[in-house]
Amino acid sequence: MAAKKKEEGEMRVKKIENGVVIDHVNASKAPAVLKLLGIDSTFPGTVSILMNIPSAKFGLKDIIKIEGKSMAENEINRIALVSPHATVNIVKDYKVVKKHAVKLPEKLEGVIRCPNAICISNREGVPRLRVEQQSPLKVRCEYCERVFTEEQLA
Repeated sequence: MAAKKKEEGEMRVKKIENGVVIDHVNASKAPAVLKLLGIDSTFPGTVSILMNIPSAKFGLKDIIKIEGKSMAENEINRIALVSPHATVNIVKDYKVVKKHAVKLPEKLEGVIRCPNAICISNREGVPRLRVEQQSPLKVRCEYCERVFTEEQLA
């Protein structure tokens, strides 16, 4: 994690030059967000994760900084599966050039696999999940008809 010394005993994560900053991630959900985005130890850029940071609005929150990453709208909205209040900031030359509030679409087509290992959509076709309830999250697979919760999706 890229950090520099601010004061004795206090560390601060440095700004990123180009990439994304995902703010207002639900507390302790940063690892789930990275998993949804397919970011693991093989990702070539620097990834900084700040977890359980005090937030006036949410009590606690996580922040993720990903150097060298760009994101399509379907990736941005995928984050809403585990953190519906997150915001994605696009950073270029150390400045935020665009902000996106994540939003959960009514239908998730080709966004994630059906958690049912024997569902036909995982072998043929494109997985399609329909959001039945946003809070707490419940989605239904259009192929196998099973309902899944946030915990089952992450």
